[in-house]
Amino acid sequence: MGQETADVVIVGGGVIGSAVAYFLAANEDFTGRVVVVEMDSSYQFGTTGRSVAGLRLQFSTPENIACSRFGIDFVKNVANYLSVAGEAPALSYREQGYLALATARGVAQLARNRQIQVEAGVDNLLLDQAELAARFPWLRVDDLAAACFGHRDEGWVDPHALLQGFRRKAQSLGAVYVEDRVDGLSLAGGRIAAVRLASGREIACHQVVNAAGPHAGKIAAMAGGALEVRPRKRQVFVFDCRADIPQCPLVFDPSGLYFRPEGSFFLTGRAPKDGEDDPDSFDLEVDYSQFEEQLWPLLAERVPAFEAIKLVNAWAGTYAFNTLDQNAVLGPHDACENLLLANGFSGHGLQQSPAVGRAISELITYGAYRSIDLTRFGHQRFAADQPVLETMVY
Repeated sequence: MGQETADVVIVGGGVIGSAVAYFLAANEDFTGRVVVVEMDSSYQFGTTGRSVAGLRLQFSTPENIACSRFGIDFVKNVANYLSVAGEAPALSYREQGYLALATARGVAQLARNRQIQVEAGVDNLLLDQAELAARFPWLRVDDLAAACFGHRDEGWVDPHALLQGFRRKAQSLGAVYVEDRVDGLSLAGGRIAAVRLASGREIACHQVVNAAGPHAGKIAAMAGGALEVRPRKRQVFVFDCRADIPQCPLVFDPSGLYFRPEGSFFLTGRAPKDGEDDPDSFDLEVDYSQFEEQLWPLLAERVPAFEAIKLVNAWAGTYAFNTLDQNAVLGPHDACENLLLANGFSGHGLQQSPAVGRAISELITYGAYRSIDLTRFGHQRFAADQPVLETMVY
């Protein structure tokens, strides 16, 4: 097949890649051609659609707070951004809050984190044990010392609707989506000259954006560089509880457990803690023993009404896990200047997708960040062994 040309090729059309495509196409200062290569346009197995899709400001790093703040503003005002022919995507945003629980051991860190958040303009509440019991009477609190409750601008959204909103708007503005797989990168003088696809197509380009999620390391290797972003399996379980659990936010337990309402049901899961087995994996088979042996006992311990629940569904997805510090890796790859990274979000990519899409589009269009300075998340920190220490990665 003949070679075609694009100014920017985006590898991966999930929520991150589609956000980059949208912000490029919507920017009047960018006049180039954007091609997005996505190997599964149904998004059946992609990371985005299998997300729990939380939106929170409870981070300990100002840059993460700023990214999520813009993401939440974007979601709340989505009609101003993603409407096509007068129709905005229905994101089903639920502003029901995040509740981070702490035992006596964790309360000092919780308070430090909240102070950073308050200094960044976040409106949340530090609750002592009595206040926590009064506000959430269905919660067992005798082993807790405090909690931080993000009662404003925190909640969750429909992940598939956000992804499709980005994609539909980007296409309406001229971005081209190709269902194919990137099989290789042609290099010349230390730069990517073209992207080779499994179908035989080849796209000459000026810049490539690696938005390949858990496959990001493979794309970086094609450009001759390393990227410590690994595929890690995460499971989500859906259960029914007949008891009324009023005004339930998304709850983070000190055990690593989380749960939140989803319609008339609840979602729950648990990320492995330091030292626990967490191998690289693209396996999407559900291990139901995790619910029976790990999650249910923790759920019942934290919410007594959860002793009588019924599992109704489950799925597995793949995190794009940054092994250095579980934060985003953004900007040029050290080994290849025209390979721009948008990788390694380790579970908080969806909420940061608007800010990251805007940031990468700024690097492409202007050569620098303009809205939020995200230099701290650059690839150079790997070689320097300078992790960004975010204490609220869940």
